[in-house]
Amino acid sequence: MKIVVTGSLGNISKPLAISLVEKGHEVTVVSSQPERQSEIESIGAKAAIGTMLDVDFLTQTFAGADLVYSMVTHGKNAFFEQQTDVVALLTQIGANYKQAIEKSGVKKVIHLSSIGADRPQGNGILVFHYNIEQLLSQLPDEVAVKFMRPMGFYYNMLAYIPSIKANGTIISNYGGDEVEPWVSPLDIAATIAEEVELPFVGKSFRYIASDEVSPNEATTILGNAIEMPDLKRVVVSDEQMLQRMIGIGMNPETAKGFVEMNASIRTRKIYEHYYQHHPVLGKVKLSDFAKDFALAFKQS
Repeated sequence: MKIVVTGSLGNISKPLAISLVEKGHEVTVVSSQPERQSEIESIGAKAAIGTMLDVDFLTQTFAGADLVYSMVTHGKNAFFEQQTDVVALLTQIGANYKQAIEKSGVKKVIHLSSIGADRPQGNGILVFHYNIEQLLSQLPDEVAVKFMRPMGFYYNMLAYIPSIKANGTIISNYGGDEVEPWVSPLDIAATIAEEVELPFVGKSFRYIASDEVSPNEATTILGNAIEMPDLKRVVVSDEQMLQRMIGIGMNPETAKGFVEMNASIRTRKIYEHYYQHHPVLGKVKLSDFAKDFALAFKQS
């Protein structure tokens, strides 16, 4: 098949593109960075250099493809840009995908969504995933869309490092001993590669998770990995967490979205639909990621 992979050579798109090439598919990787072209070509894929904000570029790139893997992303510092409405920006990218899919005639789409995409509210910053699922669900019936809904990425835990370095603690507005699901990008890529080969019918979703551990258990695993066996997780109020995020320069609205997301984790509401459609867990466990966490901690 002719497959377009968005997301450049990121944590999911790179292993996905490599897997698809190895299976004999003709793969085009979309990247906004011209310097990525040679690396994309080195894995046996074709590079399409352009931006997700350009509908004409997307339409041209999608034309003739049998399948498109779409994902939305933002600039490296978007969360800290005071004038950037991250939810609006990412929702617009989703709208651009919808237009490009319609104009190009693509009939099969796999879209990277998220936990929380089933909820129009109460999911904080993740509401843009709900918005985009709603947009892509409006595509004509002959366009089949599979929404992949991964859990929180392991590498999001790297955000704990500054607090551990500064205070010797992980600080959050939720914690405790109830398990929560996490996921490795490698398991996401493997699941998407699997879905490429499966039938496409209508609009569907699939949750993806690698491991389920409690915040307290995760703290112990990470603490042992960085040789801080007494590492603690300190739970603060939503307001305290909001002020901490704003204090390090985060856009206040974006910070509010993250605090609300964490609050929905604390109440477990964000996981209700996930547990109703519980997936088989992937191969990469938190203990595996802890090695990468320890390396990043050492190098920071």
